[in-house]
Amino acid sequence: MVCIQGFKSAGMETDRIRINALLVSFAMVILVEGAAMIIVAKGCSDIMIILGCARLIEIIVIITVIIIWEQGLPSIGLAPSMMADGFRKGLIWSTGFGIVALFSFAILFLFGINPAPSIYTNMPVVHSKIVIFFLVGGILAPVAEEIFFRGVIYGFFRKWGVCLAFVSSVLIFVIAHHIVAGFPVIQVAGGIIFTVAYEIEGNLMVPITIHSLGNMVLFIISLLR
Repeated sequence: MVCIQGFKSAGMETDRIRINALLVSFAMVILVEGAAMIIVAKGCSDIMIILGCARLIEIIVIITVIIIWEQGLPSIGLAPSMMADGFRKGLIWSTGFGIVALFSFAILFLFGINPAPSIYTNMPVVHSKIVIFFLVGGILAPVAEEIFFRGVIYGFFRKWGVCLAFVSSVLIFVIAHHIVAGFPVIQVAGGIIFTVAYEIEGNLMVPITIHSLGNMVLFIISLLR
């Protein structure tokens, strides 16, 4: 990525996250994730409910931190007045990203490469659990992750330039996701798209929308295979 200054939209204040907000948010996310892992390891059968509760707690905690230590939701590009426009732009970005993805898949198929297995997700078979899976993985997780990785991490490093913020946000995002084997194509591609959209639009609702719709499409594809 070519690091170019000046992408920031008018009114974008996503470079105002200070060290206090970063450290507290980071510590709370690690604490909540650790507690969730311990509960799951003890044999809890409702894993998605536990993960959903963890994501919801993270959302509440980080937003509270932003309100207390920063200048409210505008400091991460998530002011209520920006949400409708951010959702609309997120739909446009998602459409463009979908077209590029389809074109890329077509090229891979022409070269005899089937990329489908790399995007499959293990889905539950019980209908009620499928609904919970979509709620957690398609809504709560994208909101929590974008607030943390883009809103807080990108917002903290952005004051030193696009390059450092971009690399930090994408790298930590990829590392934080559990990677079993192989190159994390989906995580890297997603991290890049989410970060670029956030930098250009200055509205956190844009990457939230792209992330949420992207996850849901992957879930639907996995259900139909």
